[in-house]
Amino acid sequence: MDASTFESKMKADGFVEIERKRLDRRPANSAHGHAWNTRGLILDGVFTITCGGVPRNYCAGEVFEVAADEPHFEEVGAGGVELMVGRKY
Repeated sequence: MDASTFESKMKADGFVEIERKRLDRRPANSAHGHAWNTRGLILDGVFTITCGGVPRNYCAGEVFEVAADEPHFEEVGAGGVELMVGRKY
């Protein structure tokens, strides 16, 4: 999926604060949750999300979602990651 199509779909689905971000490599952060639903599209690199003890790697072109208040960890691969992400309150 390309960024333009993804952004249009996000807006249609009620996601706001849609932004493009670049994150540098980092080990998994501590378990946390957000007060909003998150959806993101990986544009470049690898982003790992662990939910319920199960890690999943997301690569370019893949979409991830994390439900509001769902405990999870996030890890950024060696080359960093570029993504487009939005929130739904």
